[in-house]
Amino acid sequence: MLEIIYEDAQYVAINKPNGLLVHRTRIAEEKKEFALQLLRDQLGYRLHAVHRLDRGTSGVLLFAKSPEATAPLVKAFAERQPDKTYYAIVRGYAPEQATIDSPIRPDKDHQHKEAKDAVTHYARLATVELPIPVGPYQTARYSLVKIKPETGRMHQIRKHFAHARHYIVGDKKHGDWRHNRMFLEELNSPTLLLHAASLQFEHPFTGDTIQIKATLPENFRRLCQEFGWMEPLSNQDELPSPKNH
Repeated sequence: MLEIIYEDAQYVAINKPNGLLVHRTRIAEEKKEFALQLLRDQLGYRLHAVHRLDRGTSGVLLFAKSPEATAPLVKAFAERQPDKTYYAIVRGYAPEQATIDSPIRPDKDHQHKEAKDAVTHYARLATVELPIPVGPYQTARYSLVKIKPETGRMHQIRKHFAHARHYIVGDKKHGDWRHNRMFLEELNSPTLLLHAASLQFEHPFTGDTIQIKATLPENFRRLCQEFGWMEPLSNQDELPSPKNH
């Protein structure tokens, strides 16, 4: 059963788990479970996706209950109006604050298309150095970062942090396999460590400002506890406390 974290007459949002596709795609025809279909079955009525999250990314995923409710939010996302906050664990000591402004070209199936502007702002919240050799180094350094994407290109955050060489841990396509393997083998962490923690938008029907928050997945939270990062996380307004803690 999917965790519903927001619902009103027009919209419903879930805390999407890692590994779940939003909807059926051409490259994933063999998959039988999708967030859109699972939530339809759970609630008993049709839904419409208004935005997307990568399969490996967890967090706030919003759906509309009708085509009339879908259109204004799809337009708002296209115009960069919703405010989105993500958290990630990345390789190395990231800068305290930075902006990655680097156009993104579509994936290989659409290489004929022009690269589009893409901007990602982020801030470092905490760091850790682990006494575990990775590659040529005897220790491994990581940062917890808070991310505010200004644009919404496909795989933008993952590609931008790869561009900055602060690869997101657990990213099999754009990350660093050596750090992914270390997290899997030494820390029992198999997932992409990228979480959509908060989504804020103006409700098209009521005019209210809606902020939807999603708790960190268990694995992400466990690592933050092990690394001593819970205090900097607790100071972030976007991150709610889980009900069972």
